[in-house]
Amino acid sequence: MATNDLMMELQKDSIKLDEDSEKKVVKMLLKLLEDKNGEVQNLAVKCLGPLVGKVKEYQVETIVDTLCTNMLSDKEQLRDISSIGLKTVISELPPASTGSTMTANVCKKITAQLTGAIGKQEDVSVQLEALDILSDMLSRLGGTLHSFHSSILNCLLPQLTSPRLAVRKRAIIALGHLVLTCSGNIFSELTEHLLAELKRNESTSTTRTYIQCIAGISRQAGHRIGEHLEKIIPLIVQYCNVEDDELREYCFQAFESFVRRCPKEIDPHIPNVMGLCLKYITFDPNYNYDNEEEEEEEMMETENGEDEEQESDDEYSDDDDISWKVRRSAAKCLEAVVSTRHDLLQDFYKTLSPVLISRFKEREENVKTDIFSAYTSLLKQTLPIQSWLHASDATGKDDVPLTMLQNQVPNIVKALHKQLKEKSIKSRQGCFSLLTELANVLPGCLADHIPALVPGIVFSLADKSSSSNMRIDTLSFLHVLLCNHQPEVFHPHIKTLLPPVVACIGDPFYKITSEALLVTQQLVKVIRPLDKSCTFDAKPYVKDLFPGTLKRLKAADIDQEVKERAISCMGQIICNLGDHLSTDLQPSLKIFLERLKNEITRLTTVKALTLIASSPLKIDLRPILGEGFPILASFLRKNQRALKLSTLTALDILVKNYSDSLKPAMVESVLTELPALISENDMHVSQVAIMFLTTLAKVYPSSISKISGSILAEIFQLVHSPLLQGGALNAIIDFFQALVLTKTAAMGYSELMKHLTAPIYSSGSAGASVTLHKQAYYSVAKCVAALSSACPKEAPGVVNQFIQDVKTPKSSSAVKVLAFLSLAEMGRTMNLSAQRELKTVILEAFTSPSEEVKSAASYALGNVSVGNLKEYLPFMLKEIGSQPKRQYLLLHSLKEVISSSPADGLKPYVEDIWALLFKHCECTEEGTRNVVAECLGKLTLVNPSELLPRLKKQLSSGSPHARSTVVTAIKFTIADQPQPIDALLKGCIGDFLKTLQDPDLNVRRVALALFNSAAHNKPSLIRDLLNAVLPSLYSETKVRRELIREVEMGPFKHTVDDGLDVRKAAFECMYTLLESCLDRLDIYEYLNHVEDGLKDHYDIRMLTFIMLARLSALCPNAVLQRLERLIEPLRATCSTKVKAGSVKQEFEKQDELKRSAMRAVAALLTIPEVEKSPVMAEFSSQIRSNPEMASLFESIQKDSASLSTTESMDMS
Repeated sequence: MATNDLMMELQKDSIKLDEDSEKKVVKMLLKLLEDKNGEVQNLAVKCLGPLVGKVKEYQVETIVDTLCTNMLSDKEQLRDISSIGLKTVISELPPASTGSTMTANVCKKITAQLTGAIGKQEDVSVQLEALDILSDMLSRLGGTLHSFHSSILNCLLPQLTSPRLAVRKRAIIALGHLVLTCSGNIFSELTEHLLAELKRNESTSTTRTYIQCIAGISRQAGHRIGEHLEKIIPLIVQYCNVEDDELREYCFQAFESFVRRCPKEIDPHIPNVMGLCLKYITFDPNYNYDNEEEEEEEMMETENGEDEEQESDDEYSDDDDISWKVRRSAAKCLEAVVSTRHDLLQDFYKTLSPVLISRFKEREENVKTDIFSAYTSLLKQTLPIQSWLHASDATGKDDVPLTMLQNQVPNIVKALHKQLKEKSIKSRQGCFSLLTELANVLPGCLADHIPALVPGIVFSLADKSSSSNMRIDTLSFLHVLLCNHQPEVFHPHIKTLLPPVVACIGDPFYKITSEALLVTQQLVKVIRPLDKSCTFDAKPYVKDLFPGTLKRLKAADIDQEVKERAISCMGQIICNLGDHLSTDLQPSLKIFLERLKNEITRLTTVKALTLIASSPLKIDLRPILGEGFPILASFLRKNQRALKLSTLTALDILVKNYSDSLKPAMVESVLTELPALISENDMHVSQVAIMFLTTLAKVYPSSISKISGSILAEIFQLVHSPLLQGGALNAIIDFFQALVLTKTAAMGYSELMKHLTAPIYSSGSAGASVTLHKQAYYSVAKCVAALSSACPKEAPGVVNQFIQDVKTPKSSSAVKVLAFLSLAEMGRTMNLSAQRELKTVILEAFTSPSEEVKSAASYALGNVSVGNLKEYLPFMLKEIGSQPKRQYLLLHSLKEVISSSPADGLKPYVEDIWALLFKHCECTEEGTRNVVAECLGKLTLVNPSELLPRLKKQLSSGSPHARSTVVTAIKFTIADQPQPIDALLKGCIGDFLKTLQDPDLNVRRVALALFNSAAHNKPSLIRDLLNAVLPSLYSETKVRRELIREVEMGPFKHTVDDGLDVRKAAFECMYTLLESCLDRLDIYEYLNHVEDGLKDHYDIRMLTFIMLARLSALCPNAVLQRLERLIEPLRATCSTKVKAGSVKQEFEKQDELKRSAMRAVAALLTIPEVEKSPVMAEFSSQIRSNPEMASLFESIQKDSASLSTTESMDMS
């Protein structure tokens, strides 16, 4: 009891011991370890843990010494308890990185004793314990034992030939932990030893052990074994052909770990490894798979029967047959190959897929599971990448694997459908997970096979012996199947499918119920699809579906997930089958009303009501609207964003479809809640709220007169906000147009115009500077144009007003800017050629002193021309030719015309514009050249087949300015949406990228910008060119001495690096490629250049730090292999000191660099196993011990709290 009390106190941390009592406590505890009573011994061991952290170092050493001596004693019980004690002590020692010396000293003591114990091969159990403890210590504190590594190695290697297999196994585990932290030399010594022993091949038994050892090392420290693979693989391949099943199993395990851990080095051997896997996955010498299907079935039965009687995993009726282990390891190895080599997909479907399908009949359960999982892995690799980046890849080469898979679907179904009725649950689960993946990868591919699959599905749902997981898997497969296929294919089977699914809704286990409700909801859509006419009669099935769901909907005391899904499912039933429910409909709706009032279910109910309200069956909702509408209105002031958005959508649909049942009071209750929702703090909620107002204005115009000033005030506030753009702006424009058309007196056209433009006019009159943001002018102008197009009668007056504003010299520049922008927006849609003065007014404004007015005028000229090309375009082209001073502004106007005009309208003028632009593409002014390039690029989109070759011809032009303009023009033809020009671009972008080798620096820079844009917006254009382009890209990352020059600034000399911009562009391209073409990069080559960047100029270091952080997430293994070389530059950056007299900017710059480097370090630390690298451990202890670095690191970690919180660096 006393020991127990001591333990409690130690854990509570309430005792403070002085030296003398420390001594006594330690002595007593060690004595208690030898106590006769086992309970007492156990408690004593438990006390050791907390004690280690509290007593002086030499006391810990005393404890350790005694424990080590006891380990070698003759009494078995004492040995056991001592080894537990040692493990406890080791796990309690503070990690080396906290910088305490105690750990190192204690470890050295233990290690010396353990290696001795292992060496003396007297008693196996002592050896086993010692090896165990050594493994523990190496895995936790390997780095602190540096000095012992070679003696540990020498002690472990002989154990690999120990007569006892258990000793060998533990020695392998210990070696695995050793290789993580040992130095390069020791690692080489170990691999040399293993290779030599493998070549000698004394006995099969030791050879097995050595192969296991290599596999173990590769699993633990795969990044280090890479360079030795060339020698290792041929040996292992050779041993695959030895007639020994266990040896083969270990060979495949080794291959699997190489494939996963050293992808680059194993690459040349992949075909060989795959060949062996495919050969041995069918290796079953003691069994004759007969071709007659019936016989096969009978044999299956007896096979299973025998299996069950024997109730043992590893042994068969034919006891010595362990060939299944070979098959299993081959399947696992194939899975590793499939999941790491996306680029070989087509080969996999040619060679691997048929073999795997033929092995679905495998008789041994464990092997079958792995074969299924390998095939599932293949399907996952085939899943088309659903992202905008690869959208344009969809046509072309990516279809090949999918087509090949499509052709193999019949074989897959043939191999699986019988197994769906087997006794074995594991097999059935495997089949379903594989079929689920198949239905996801190729939606619709199982349409012809539904008759073969339905019996299996029904069997698993109705079978009494099915486990609950079995049912859940079956239901989730059925759900995927229903979602991914056309409704018609299921109609013949509804009769058989529905009863078991409905039975599952009544299942007592909530997970089954909730899956079943999900399936039922999908089935309702299948029985009666609303989007197309269908002949299937749904009526007979309503009586099956409805009661089961209703029962779950009514229950209040069930799982949250079931509640929500019951609501959604009932919503779907009412939406699709409401007209068949007759008297049941109203009571169900009443339940919905109850659920609306409950905080937990209200969001789901709002979504279900939205669904019902939008049903084409026009469900009668009047009975619940009176009570429901105010509840919905009250949701708008709740602090739950999702609820607000869903409620607004629901209200919108209700107003559209049920306007005749709404009373003014109901609508008003909602209107009072709206002003609070319209604000720049949440643009999306504002947008949805304004869209709802627009619906009201159209459907229920009488309520609009009630739209109080407060709502409009909020909307005007929003129009003048700098954040307004996109969807929210369009919503406001629609609302204003709807508002003007309701013809309510309170807010007519002129009132709205006055409110819109008031802030701009008032700021001008007071002579104050413009208070509004530039974006607000564009928003106001767009609203003005929208109002004018809604009231065409008012438009001419307003246009005149604006022209007068621009002409009067008294107007402030803000008023002029607004006038020009409004004219621009109006001119785009109306023909303003009746305004004779417009041209002169705009050209005069080109000489205005204010830049803002000049650019607004140029924007206006462009947009007014869009409204009337015939009148304005020739005039503009003539001006560009004759007015060199205004050229830049006029070209901007031309850019507006080309961007906004429809292609057909521009066609007649293309030749004139093209000729004019080519005159200017060698202009010395870079700004002008860029506008010319943008015009050329956008013009090419009008008629790509003719204009693209002309651009290509320009590449050979003598002037570098012309070449850079053409390359930049191509950049503007690439958009992230699919376009007709894509196919042509793909053919010739290679020629444009050849300019990466252009002698002129500037041309190379714009070529890199083009490459970056293509990689970012349309990777498909450049994926196949990477082999040719990457060498030129990488060569641009080098620092060129000849481009660095010294400039004298008064007394100071200043170095200028002309190559910096190009290098920066090159590194930006590299970063983009990480996101879009990672699978096409040789990551090791790539890392070489990242390493160079880490030592480069400030801007480039900043970039490479970000790249490094990204790489840690994308390919951690490769980064681990290069860790030593990557850490050095990071360490250098983190420990630089700025010279004392430097300017403030220099300090800020350095600080930003350090932060960025620390972010990279934090990212590196998220790589699993990184802390086992000696270099990293040393660096992290350096960070800890330096207060400045430590505080910086802490603040980075706080910033990235979103990263995992269990970071390996505890800043204790």
